[in-house]
Amino acid sequence: MNLDEILTKAVGLGASDIHLKAGLAPIIRKNGQLVPLTDPNDICDANVLRDMVYLITSASQRAHFEKHRELDMSYGVAGLGRFRLAIFQQRGSVRIVIRHLSHKVPQLEELNLAPVIKKIADYERGLVLVTGITGSGKSTTLAAMVDFINRNRSRHIITIEDPIEYIIKDRKSLITQRELGSDTNSFSSALRAALRQDPDVILIGEMRDLETINIALLAAETGHLVLSTLHTGDTHETINRILAAYPTMQQTQIRLQLASNLKAVICQRLAQKADNSGRVPALEIMINTSRIAEMISDPAKTKHLLTAVEEGYEHYGMQSFDQSLMKLMSEKVIDYAEAVKLSTQPENFALRVKGITSMDGKKWAHFDYNEKGHDATATKIELDLEIEKDNRIKSDEKVKVIKHKKVP
Repeated sequence: MNLDEILTKAVGLGASDIHLKAGLAPIIRKNGQLVPLTDPNDICDANVLRDMVYLITSASQRAHFEKHRELDMSYGVAGLGRFRLAIFQQRGSVRIVIRHLSHKVPQLEELNLAPVIKKIADYERGLVLVTGITGSGKSTTLAAMVDFINRNRSRHIITIEDPIEYIIKDRKSLITQRELGSDTNSFSSALRAALRQDPDVILIGEMRDLETINIALLAAETGHLVLSTLHTGDTHETINRILAAYPTMQQTQIRLQLASNLKAVICQRLAQKADNSGRVPALEIMINTSRIAEMISDPAKTKHLLTAVEEGYEHYGMQSFDQSLMKLMSEKVIDYAEAVKLSTQPENFALRVKGITSMDGKKWAHFDYNEKGHDATATKIELDLEIEKDNRIKSDEKVKVIKHKKVP
């Protein structure tokens, strides 16, 4: 099969990624699992893979690959969609990993994201970060947020991507999409230039280096809405990752800048659905309130961010990963094993599922779940009654001991 035939078959099977390696049959990732695309005996030939690369690349791209032994690029097939290709060399032969990008930009409602994401996308200014590991859906969430702005606001939106993943058509907004390699040489240079191009919203594919982080903070500080990504696991790690990019002597200043300009952090993990029909995002969402800002600016308080996030659900729409997973499990979207596997605090999560609540019950009132199906309030009342009963029994036993004790 040629490349287009492989892509067509993979998309038809619902693959998110395709792996092409010399000596193996094509492999696809479907619902998070790697499975063969074709008969295992239908192996890829090293020369055929190299010919594939040379057929779809330009002269400059081929020169880049020959020099660096790796190349990132986008590729489109009419009527099928766009693809992101990572082409590299391993053990002397060409290796290709392909990510399928839907031709249709998903809307926020279709992604099963929390309602507060719309409010975040509606911010006028500041820095908004979407974080998570590779393949957790960061780019898709950002594209949906940009499309939401595009459908509802009159704005000039500049995106700087590597490569462009979703083609976004102008609606109420004016869209400018720039791709590394073909339209610009680096995120930092494109971002610096974007500040002179009358933007309202700037999307940076990834904050890879100190210069890009600096310019992103400057852009947020000067009245733009800046959207970007980081490969971090949760909100606390996100703050620390940004700070770690700076010398120690600058970190106090950067803390103050983040406290003023970081508006929200959305961390994603993809959970396998209970019916194995696909995956659903579990989200940790931090909104910058005065309390959060204080925790960011004060190093001694930063470690308590998770507590503030969990307690901010009712008034601000914040939530931790464990709260998000508990909600998905209570709605029977995911099962217990998947929830525990993805939870931030597995032991505490397991105890809470069993109905053992701690004194922080208020921040879990909307999420708690246990095997009997009781809600959090009922579970806590039952536990309090048991404790009260146990205390009465102990008190009665003490009285009996006193009554029977002989006075000397």
